[in-house]
Amino acid sequence: MKRCLWCKQKAVIYMREHRLALCKDCYPKWFLRMTERTIKEWRMIEPSDKVLVAVSGGKDSLGLWFALTQLGYDADGLYLDLGISPGEYSERSKEFALQLSQRIQRPLHIVKVADEMGKPVPDLAFASNREPCSACGAVKRYLFNKFAVENGYTVIATGHNLDDEAATLLGNVLRWQIGYLARQAPVLPERVLGVGGEQGRLVKRIKPFIRFTEKQVALFTILNRIPYIEQECPFAVGAASLFYKDLLNKIEERSPGTKWVFYSQFVEQIQPLLDEKFPEPELRPCTRCGMPTTAEVCSVCRIKERANKLVAEVKP
Repeated sequence: MKRCLWCKQKAVIYMREHRLALCKDCYPKWFLRMTERTIKEWRMIEPSDKVLVAVSGGKDSLGLWFALTQLGYDADGLYLDLGISPGEYSERSKEFALQLSQRIQRPLHIVKVADEMGKPVPDLAFASNREPCSACGAVKRYLFNKFAVENGYTVIATGHNLDDEAATLLGNVLRWQIGYLARQAPVLPERVLGVGGEQGRLVKRIKPFIRFTEKQVALFTILNRIPYIEQECPFAVGAASLFYKDLLNKIEERSPGTKWVFYSQFVEQIQPLLDEKFPEPELRPCTRCGMPTTAEVCSVCRIKERANKLVAEVKP
């Protein structure tokens, strides 16, 4: 039986990559310390920032919201009701988000995708002939940014963990998606359109949990007694990201620390070179909604237009 390195109590976790065993009392303290270290190291949050957490009802986003408030950040939450009905997934997810909001006494804003887009995410994906995860990601990024801009938030925090980022990196490398690789970083800085951003802006995005594996985030959430939805999104079944995560877990089992080295060395050594060589295209206002985009019509407006066109075609 391993003992906690800090206090010698019975350990609840042994992290081979750190050669560190910690007990149920010391692990949350270590976790918060590492979260704060990541925030400071990457200058994710400044004293003047107004932080909005992208809350989904899962362990990562709820764990992040709780951690930020424990560290003294006045972070509010935004839950997007995606309208995913199998197993009442969206409704159940929302309930977990509301429970944490009440516990930490921070506001939780709720926006229904169907109210903003005319249809829930599954219908938008089907009608626009896009993969559900692709359509969902585009809609979420759009609505989180829109809400943040309209309500004065300067930072959007997401619960992406090391497993998420390493799997995304592996997928982008295997396909040599240079544009995506150039923008895969723990911090995506604010981008403004027009002088002072009067024509719109893309709010700064941060990922404070990049040092932690999925299991480490789950343990932090469990030890802090934060209920969360354990069910995977019904539309994530068979996603390539799950396959990449499984591959990386097998490598990690044989060589502890590989995931962090793979991701962190890319971010430190390769991503800045790609960012310099392949700068992001200039922003322009979408001709339909006015939000910043790199194309004449933003991806979300294209999704809406395809969906509306299909509805018009099937009407008698």
